[in-house]
Amino acid sequence: MIKSVPLRYRRLSSGAGLYLAVAAYVVFALFPIFWTLKISVTPTALLYTQGATIWPARTTFHNYVAVLLTTDFPRFFLNSILVSGATSLIVTVLASAAGYALSRFRFRGKQAVAFLLLLTQTFPLVMVIPPIYRIMGSLHLTNSLGGLVIIYVAFNIPFATFLMQTFCDGVPRDLEDAVLIDGGTRLQALTRVILPLTLPGMMATIGFVFTAAWSELLFALMLIDDPSRMTFAVGLLSFIGKFDVDWGQMMAASMLGLVPACLFFLLLQRYLVEGLSAGAVKG
Repeated sequence: MIKSVPLRYRRLSSGAGLYLAVAAYVVFALFPIFWTLKISVTPTALLYTQGATIWPARTTFHNYVAVLLTTDFPRFFLNSILVSGATSLIVTVLASAAGYALSRFRFRGKQAVAFLLLLTQTFPLVMVIPPIYRIMGSLHLTNSLGGLVIIYVAFNIPFATFLMQTFCDGVPRDLEDAVLIDGGTRLQALTRVILPLTLPGMMATIGFVFTAAWSELLFALMLIDDPSRMTFAVGLLSFIGKFDVDWGQMMAASMLGLVPACLFFLLLQRYLVEGLSAGAVKG
């Protein structure tokens, strides 16, 4: 009995410390979103007069109504959905094929291909802006959503390929060989065995690529000047005027921009977690 008290005390204190650490992290991570929400519902008259308070004395949804009805943000949203959706689908198809090839076949230059894919992830984006802008200009792909999709596909392919290769490595070769022994083709083995078993990896890839393309700003800002083709991230800058910033509408637009990404995450969260942990448990 004398020994059990200190043991229970240590377990209790350890558990309490863990919960406090998790709670502190959650508060730290969610505080920017809470502050954005607070400013988005604060009336403009109180924004600069009531000081730093946890919650405004009065709330209003005027900023949300103004963003949806008096600005071009619905068009920006539609452009981002088109670009992010097309990018995620194209990357998933190409990365699934590339990941399958790297996982199953031996060919000359395989290690070099994997090394080059990994090398592209180490370049700072700022270094590649001038040549990419020159190339896209010569191809008449500036101010084009298609050009933006091409850039996003190129930069998301390496990570997605390695992710899909990891999932393909996890599928036993015996299942694939059984289809071939029964007279099936390589394509049938791919569609009947590999693709159904790597579906979590494909969904994780779609989720990662969609959220990355949705929030990307640098290339969208560089390549798009036409207001009718701006994406959500670039459209946020339209609230910055020459002499002032419309913080209320900017924060309201930011909160609205979280909705598609959050819905996508809620739908695919199980696959995203599997995708994050796949590389940690498979050699």
